Amino acid sequence: MAVLICGSLAFDTIMGFPGRFAEQILPDQLHILNVSFLVPALRRDFGGCAGNIAYSLKLLGGEPVPMAMLGSDGGEYLERLQSLGISTRGVGQVQDTYTAQAMIMTDRDNNQITAFHPGAMMQAHTQRIAAGAAADVRIAIIAPDGRDAMIEHAEQLHAAGIPFVFDPGQGLPMFSGDELLRFVGQATWVTVNDYEGKMLCERTGLDVPQLSRKVRGLVVTLGGQGCEVWEQGECTLVPPTAPAAIVDPTGCDDAWRGALLFGLERGWPLVRCAELGNRLGALKIAARGPQNYVLDFDPALLGA
Repeated sequence: MAVLICGSLAFDTIMGFPGRFAEQILPDQLHILNVSFLVPALRRDFGGCAGNIAYSLKLLGGEPVPMAMLGSDGGEYLERLQSLGISTRGVGQVQDTYTAQAMIMTDRDNNQITAFHPGAMMQAHTQRIAAGAAADVRIAIIAPDGRDAMIEHAEQLHAAGIPFVFDPGQGLPMFSGDELLRFVGQATWVTVNDYEGKMLCERTGLDVPQLSRKVRGLVVTLGGQGCEVWEQGECTLVPPTAPAAIVDPTGCDDAWRGALLFGLERGWPLVRCAELGNRLGALKIAARGPQNYVLDFDPALLGA
């Protein structure tokens, strides 16, 4: 069965800064911040949450269906998806703007500074999820996208009776506490990183155990520390998988979410999904770019 991935498709311009941001930014001068970073390493990759999650899920043998919007420069991305065998039936294209663009700078400690131009992503809400058209979709995810698209697609999935993961990511600051509570009320699962989890709690007025009681499961990813799986107020710490190398963190969370969806679509327990997610995250961080890693195991051996 297919997995619908609502989110962004973007081109990532990734720059490597060999120093540390903390050594270049003076905390007592933030009110007059004016810094420049020399970045000897630069490359352009296919990215965006929907594209990255679809890549991960497809590697594992899933059937991702990205729902996203490309701009006038998006032909190359369409060809990329088709070459990977990923369905483009949910991908639209507008001609009066560019595809979303992310400019990501990473320092030697894997801290990141990102500038994001949404472009065509802001038209993603014009695509609608109809129950009939999504008859082969078993589960879905609401990943970072245009504000209107995230709200409307969550409502449409809920109305169609399709269980979904709410993954607000870097889009979380766009929403009020009431809006976030509505997302949680519509979702079946929620996933956030540690920082996003704290913000979600602050804005909703609920702590993580309370939020976890409103859904079937809530996961807080902790980077190199693994992740917390919360179910009905109870926490299970899932240890990390040690990576072969730490090269580039860009897209690690998306790789993790692709594995999450793979397991959920197969009815796995949430802890087992998280274990696979940690494994995919470790593979991703050892490769440059969000869609350039390969599996070091046969996914057919994962079983049902």
